[in-house]
Amino acid sequence: MYDPYNRNISYLRISVTDRCNLRCQYCMPEEGVAMLPHAEILTFDEIVEVVKFAVALGVYKIRLTGGEPLVRRGIVDLVRMIAGVNGITDLAMTTNGILLSEFAKDLKNAGLNRVNVSLDTLNPDHFREITRGGDIQKVFDGIKAAKAVGLSPIKLNAVVKGHSRTDDADLLRKFASDNGLEVRFIKQMSLEDGSFSVVEGGEGGDCNFCNRIRLTANGFVKPCLFNNLGYSVRELGPREALYSAIRNKPESGTTNTSGEFYNIGG
Repeated sequence: MYDPYNRNISYLRISVTDRCNLRCQYCMPEEGVAMLPHAEILTFDEIVEVVKFAVALGVYKIRLTGGEPLVRRGIVDLVRMIAGVNGITDLAMTTNGILLSEFAKDLKNAGLNRVNVSLDTLNPDHFREITRGGDIQKVFDGIKAAKAVGLSPIKLNAVVKGHSRTDDADLLRKFASDNGLEVRFIKQMSLEDGSFSVVEGGEGGDCNFCNRIRLTANGFVKPCLFNNLGYSVRELGPREALYSAIRNKPESGTTNTSGEFYNIGG
């Protein structure tokens, strides 16, 4: 289905939870945030129903995000359910990698095609500082496990403050090259200020060619990350919520004062 600016909407990003096992400085306060009540979080059946309607409108690419999707209980079952929807040709996940070594094999067997792993530095101390306590070795173990089971391609998502000409970025480029990975540099964004740019090494951030819509963990279809619009699948039904989001997708992002990265999916 095409939006008002003749962009073919074929990509649905699904936030399966607002919970996370890290507290990255650019994403969440150290003390955490008030989590959504479980009753507000979409069930797996509700998510799959949205996926089926989305496929009928032309979506064929799905990405599962969070928070951290691997902390959602039963996440492998959800992957299997979505993979079973006829018409999905690309099923991916963005994860911080902490639990990936535990889940990689089951995710692959359930039908996941590929993963993006958030990794801003190779320095264990710097990683611990950025994530407020994360163990980088678990991320390395997760990447190794993902490679071993054939999740491909594996992409690294690295947040940079201004540009990618830093020692951390250079080391990530070499690490990716040496290990058959891809790396993308994402300039640190601000929803409230409307600060975003095109992803280096990726397609995100280019409004002229944006083909995505988003489903939040509590069931709102958002036409744009940098916009307050959202349409409830529980109130409107999946079909009308999806139609409304696509019909009202803005030409470009502006600001978002009603959400955060951890509950929309970044």
